[in-house]
Amino acid sequence: MTITFLGTGTSQGVPVIACTCPVCLSTDKHDKRLRTSILIEGEEKVIVIDSGPDFRYQMLREKVMHLDAIVFTHEHKDHVAGMDDIRAFNYKQQAPVDIYADERVQTALRREFPYIFDNKGYPGIPQVNLHTVTLAPFNIGDVHFTPIEVMHYRLPVKGYRIKDFTYITDAKTLSEVEKDKIRGTKILVINALQKEKHISHFTLAEAIAFAREIGADKTYLTHISHRLGKHADVSKELPEGIELAYDGLKLKV
Repeated sequence: MTITFLGTGTSQGVPVIACTCPVCLSTDKHDKRLRTSILIEGEEKVIVIDSGPDFRYQMLREKVMHLDAIVFTHEHKDHVAGMDDIRAFNYKQQAPVDIYADERVQTALRREFPYIFDNKGYPGIPQVNLHTVTLAPFNIGDVHFTPIEVMHYRLPVKGYRIKDFTYITDAKTLSEVEKDKIRGTKILVINALQKEKHISHFTLAEAIAFAREIGADKTYLTHISHRLGKHADVSKELPEGIELAYDGLKLKV
């Protein structure tokens, strides 16, 4: 199975267009961070976790020709805004795309994309099949998901463990029960927004501490704000076994 980081950035702290901060002016490709999402290519199914505002460009950039499902972590716009662009896959595949989300996220999707769900059958609208995610494990073809509930301040957000790979965005706290679902994972992906304290996201120091607590062989940091700093500079500060993820990074798991 191949995991591709479609995006490792965030709308949190997005600067104005004329920003002159070092990250925004950087020519290093590692500093070009689109909104956070990953592509999972199993033997049977092609799956995306989250479809943010950059979804269309991300899929074009990676030359993704087929998509079976989108799995959502939560309903914030930087994670759902691009769902409309599945219509190209509907047209090519002549089939709906499966959408996996908990009931709260489904309510938000119906609110944000009412034309998809109004049963009027308007030509060309995205075609979806909704599947309800709880905390129970589920399969999409050959890919097995174990949901992990993390708290994004007061908002429950879903992370997912897939074999020995665990993917979590927008976390600030986790219960011991949910941490136990992660222990033993070999590859951990966790959010690290910035160095300064934040009410609903791990800081860099908190993400490093969490990675050490879990003890994965390798940890990749994602959901990175420009405030964290340039990839090359931050990488020098990271302990062994912990790296910044970057858009286009591919892992075999």
